[in-house]
Amino acid sequence: MNTDHQNTDHHWIATPVTAELLRGALDVERTEDGVLPHRLPAWARAQCPDPQLAMAESQPSGVRLAFRSRTTAVELDTRPTKRVYVGAPPRPDGVYDLLVDGRPAGRGSVSGGHTLTIDMAAGTAEHRSGPAGTLRFTGLPEGAKDIEIWLPHNETTELIALRTDAPVEPARDPGRRVWLHHGSSISHGSDAASPTTTWPALAASLGGVELINLGLAGSALLDPFTARTLRDTPADLISVKIGLNLVNADLMRLRAFGPAVHGFLDTIREGHPTTPLLVVSPILCPIHEDTPGPSAPDFSAISSGRLRFVAMGDPAERASGKLTLGVIRDELSRIVKQRAADDPHLHHLDGRDLYGEADAAELPLPDDLHPDAATHRRMGERFAGLVFSGQGPFGEGDFRDGGAGMAG
Repeated sequence: MNTDHQNTDHHWIATPVTAELLRGALDVERTEDGVLPHRLPAWARAQCPDPQLAMAESQPSGVRLAFRSRTTAVELDTRPTKRVYVGAPPRPDGVYDLLVDGRPAGRGSVSGGHTLTIDMAAGTAEHRSGPAGTLRFTGLPEGAKDIEIWLPHNETTELIALRTDAPVEPARDPGRRVWLHHGSSISHGSDAASPTTTWPALAASLGGVELINLGLAGSALLDPFTARTLRDTPADLISVKIGLNLVNADLMRLRAFGPAVHGFLDTIREGHPTTPLLVVSPILCPIHEDTPGPSAPDFSAISSGRLRFVAMGDPAERASGKLTLGVIRDELSRIVKQRAADDPHLHHLDGRDLYGEADAAELPLPDDLHPDAATHRRMGERFAGLVFSGQGPFGEGDFRDGGAGMAG
């Protein structure tokens, strides 16, 4: 495996990267040199100029190239966008995961690319153009096989050229149910080790489903265009993880939150009236359990590579309707219980069942906000066990007996 372009003995066949070779993307933008996968459609992106949302939805969490071929080698030219944070050590290059017939078969990165320099203290960002690089996987097994290349979950990736030493055809329909998930940076992948080890990707693998990940870092804000995107995207299973970004951003008060949740769920139901729909409340996050937002970065240790977040609100402000994670969990539980009386396919999961007090003692959030790689694995395994197994909301048994399912 190599990520530097060089001449080899392979007789390369070039295949254009098109939407039919991509899974997990909801839109594919043509660029001057190739294509850029998006996780929100163009009409939705046009409704919100927020730079954080633009960065998050263009980072291809859950997006993978999927094709069938007898090739023994693959080259992929990409142009990543690297993030550089002023005052902090360099971030590692984004990771590409190779799967052959569903099994891990390699991992690589691409250097170079564009650079986005972010000054969190000043609230500014500067974009500089850079060159493309090449990802290479060699020594693949002989014979026809299904190949997936999962793109870096946290690195915007323009796809320029795909080369193999045997013809390529789009992957076959795997016949699995499609799981559409929406959440915050934790669902996006935050500090997971690689794109196939974010907690939703792990849960999807364990649950035997096809993932479409609409985890949008900093941007799970009950936006109507996100609800309409969920409404219009074909899916067999849908989950929405609601709460943490609303507190982080100090975006709304309790008076607005309840009706906004109802409206979000109403919109999803317009397109998916009987699809199993799971509402997931926030995982444990001690800084915001009882203290409202906004949250802000603490730069005191950033030069040593450590960034932490602090809650800036005052617990007394709950009386005036400011949101905390505790307030949000109570409200989500109430809303799902109320709606489930008329919607037997609606379910609830307390996020602390994925990561709670005991987990925080063993595996604390390194920056007080985002889980690390080990916690992503635990959350993925927990979600699969609670949701995809047996009588869980997404289990394949006869489980749809009404009620709020897993309210905790």
